[in-house]
Amino acid sequence: MVDVETSGFRPGQARVISVAALALDADGQVEQSVASLLNPGVDPGPTHVHGLTAEMLEDQPTFDEIASDLMSLLQGRTLVAHNVAFDHGFLAAEAELAGAVLPVDTVMCTVELARRLELGLDNLRLETLARHWGVPQTRAHDAFDDALVLSRLLTPALERARERDVWLPVRPAMRRRWPNGRVTHEEIRPLKALASRMPCPYQNPGRYVRGRPLVQGMRVALSAECTRTHEELVERILHAGLAYCDNVDPETSLVICNEVRPEQGKGFLAKEFGVPVVSDGEFMAHVGDVVCGTGIEEFVDATADGGQFALF
Repeated sequence: MVDVETSGFRPGQARVISVAALALDADGQVEQSVASLLNPGVDPGPTHVHGLTAEMLEDQPTFDEIASDLMSLLQGRTLVAHNVAFDHGFLAAEAELAGAVLPVDTVMCTVELARRLELGLDNLRLETLARHWGVPQTRAHDAFDDALVLSRLLTPALERARERDVWLPVRPAMRRRWPNGRVTHEEIRPLKALASRMPCPYQNPGRYVRGRPLVQGMRVALSAECTRTHEELVERILHAGLAYCDNVDPETSLVICNEVRPEQGKGFLAKEFGVPVVSDGEFMAHVGDVVCGTGIEEFVDATADGGQFALF
């Protein structure tokens, strides 16, 4: 669980002025921590946001001086943060400046996780989630307090994820683009285009028939009218051996759409072509019981067996 306060917004140019990293055990309890104000050697930036002045930081250690302890804590763990691209980017840049390598292979964004949980909140800011789950927050934009609050939010968030069969957005650390709570369909379009080009190891068995199971190889399209994130739905489609398609045509087996009478988009096209339409809730209820399809000869599946399918 990590939080950083910085002198600006661009890693490599702005610097980290405060960092907190909490290592959690299997029960979600803090078993080790590294937290410190840092002397960045530059102007601390927006003091009105983080409350830190140059005078407060001048006698603090540099990142180089705490790097060894921080890297030791992070080694072999998943880095979890609220908008993880920000924190990971700054820590990676600071590690590089210190002549070190950030020992993180996987990351998880709690903003993205909260979006998947369908909490019905006006926004997904940390303070909003803290109020939602009754977690006290004493000093907003204080790295240690924010990291501690996030650690206490994680347990109820994971419980809801288990209850609703929501996959955790654990990602390879090298990913360059992240949903941030305001991700648009335009921003995710390149990722879905990549998914649509991935070969499916099964032949298309035709259209889905309501009341029967899904069959590997079925071609599934997503409309904009979904409550689950498109990213999670695409993951589930591919992991089940279905084929994600970015367009709707007569060969499409199924369109996921929560609008009962769609007047535009992929849901409307599905009606025009006679392609079956189901809600994302219906799809999720059946995607765990997909039956085996007919394989395509000599297809080599390069994905790992089992576990979550992390395309992005």
